[in-house]
Amino acid sequence: MWYAGIDWADTHHDALVIDEKGRQVGTLRIDHNPQGMSRLNTFLAQIVGSESKEQMACIIETTHGLLIAQLLEAGWPVYPVNPRTVDRRRSASGAKTDTIDAYLLAKTGRADLADLHRLIPDSEKIRELKLLTRDQDALIQMQTRLVNQLTACLKAYYPVALELFTKLQQKCTLQFLQTYPTPQEAMAASSKQIQEVLRQSKHPNPTTVALTIFEQLHQPHLQADSVTTRAKSRLMVVLVSQLLPLIEQIAQYDKEIDALFLTHADHEIFASLPRAGQHLAPRLLAEIGDDRSRYQNASSLQALAGTSPVLFQSGTYSKAHRRLGCIKPLRNALHQFAWQTTQSEPWAKQYYRHKRAEGKSHTVAVRALANAWVRIIFAMWLHRECYQTATFEQAQQQHARRAA
Repeated sequence: MWYAGIDWADTHHDALVIDEKGRQVGTLRIDHNPQGMSRLNTFLAQIVGSESKEQMACIIETTHGLLIAQLLEAGWPVYPVNPRTVDRRRSASGAKTDTIDAYLLAKTGRADLADLHRLIPDSEKIRELKLLTRDQDALIQMQTRLVNQLTACLKAYYPVALELFTKLQQKCTLQFLQTYPTPQEAMAASSKQIQEVLRQSKHPNPTTVALTIFEQLHQPHLQADSVTTRAKSRLMVVLVSQLLPLIEQIAQYDKEIDALFLTHADHEIFASLPRAGQHLAPRLLAEIGDDRSRYQNASSLQALAGTSPVLFQSGTYSKAHRRLGCIKPLRNALHQFAWQTTQSEPWAKQYYRHKRAEGKSHTVAVRALANAWVRIIFAMWLHRECYQTATFEQAQQQHARRAA
């Protein structure tokens, strides 16, 4: 058996191979290009020789990227590890080079291979769904930053605009601001002109809302001086011009995600989850996947989701802490989902309130509820059954009787 530690970077990668006795077999630095990938494959194949590729464990600090794709396509077993795992093996001197990191990765594989999980690629639909949902989340974060900047900008010179609409990140609001970039221009517009702007942006009730906006604009409100208005209105126009196409693209992502989600065999399972809706159901499916052999039990999924706590003990101090190492997109989706269920599921609302009554913070209470939901979702997913409130409440009552 051989262990190849591969330290990856943007432009090059370092590989170092050791055998079962810990002796160094060979090292290689390759460029991040097709020629480099071919050299790495040849390098590993020469070491293995006539033995099976299963005898070469590739240890690397990532789970995605073109390097991972090339290794898997070539048939090499890949075992991803958390960077913190390797940092703990670093010498007291603190020396750090790419070659040293590759060596530490190889040592980790040799010492802990039984505890490492081999990387099994997702199915094509799950892989695409995961990429789409994660990319959309990045776009939503970008939208949030722009909305926050727009809010701050309007507060500086156009605060009345924040009172005219319920949301800034909607087309009718942004088109209104684009048409009337200053409060003076908005006040000079008639009710019919405002109504026409709303109608063009497909507002559901342009006539009534236009009249309300017109009245609010002519009520006393704060206004900035001419210098601030000129400067900040320019910034506002820039922010709006970025937000409008971004919102449209996020909506297009919704359509693509929904269409792909509906074609998956497990979509009914996740769609049955209360208040998961169009946004959270595809994310839960994408992050959990469809490989029933991936998780040993519900506890494995809870650990990967970061919902189950870890014990921190030192001397007389002992306390359960939040788990740091986890799949963060899955954790975020579960936290959002758990909080949403408190609005519709009586047992979830009661569980959350019970945790709050114990003195737990909102975040800790939601995480505990998410941990309970993971066990439910895992059972549904494993047995391919949709969620039914009555079934769960009956099982909960039976468990309570046994515990008593």
